[in-house]
Amino acid sequence: MRKAFIYFALLVVTVFVLGPFIWMLSTSLKPSGEVLTATPTLWPHPVEWSNYAAAWKSAPFARYFLNSLFISGVETLFDLTLGAMAAYAFARIEFAGKRPLFLALLATLMVPGELLLIPNYITIAKLHWMSTYQGIIVPWLVSVFTIFLMRQFFLSMPGEIFEAAELDGLDPVRTLFQIVMPLTKPVWITAGLIKFIGSWNSFLWVVVVSNSQSLDTVPVGLMNFTSDVGTEYNQLMAAATFCMVPLAIVFLIGQRYFIEGIARSGIR
Repeated sequence: MRKAFIYFALLVVTVFVLGPFIWMLSTSLKPSGEVLTATPTLWPHPVEWSNYAAAWKSAPFARYFLNSLFISGVETLFDLTLGAMAAYAFARIEFAGKRPLFLALLATLMVPGELLLIPNYITIAKLHWMSTYQGIIVPWLVSVFTIFLMRQFFLSMPGEIFEAAELDGLDPVRTLFQIVMPLTKPVWITAGLIKFIGSWNSFLWVVVVSNSQSLDTVPVGLMNFTSDVGTEYNQLMAAATFCMVPLAIVFLIGQRYFIEGIARSGIR
């Protein structure tokens, strides 16, 4: 009975989690007249595969995908590199004020992201970086969560590894990238997944900083289906479906490392 209850609870949770995705797929295949009806239907009649072609042609989604890949890739690369170096310093190097500084960094996690919009906007405007890639990317090159996640992982590693590297004459940077990095692949992949997905889904900052369609990303591109006269929900859901595919592929490839990285970092 206990196992049956657990499986039933998991089934209910699965339905709640997958329900929106199933409805999105269903809506993406419906004709326009069937989307908003008094009696909602799950299965489209008839199936309109042409919604995907129409959604792709309605906006320059190829450009949006390239922008999202470039911005997310650059932010992820810098976040892993700089975040790992900061995490290693907090975990294995003694210096004055280390604990207060780390606590101050953790405190910034409680600051809502919306509060950072105005100071970041003023900074970018004074640097004349409006409607540029650097204006979109630079404020988010390092994540405090990445530093925290990697620090917890580095603290769980045996101290003998670092002592052996020191005896071999390796400096902290070489120790991090030559010794520690190959042994901590799960946390690097976990932090990279979290950063990449967060950057890919970024919407508000791109809208605030960029006035050029050539810099728009995938989430911003979905706004093309909403206008003053209404919303093309079937095409919007079709676009949302093919825009979600890269994230699903990335997560499916790295999910094993994601679970291992969270478990071994000590985060609950």
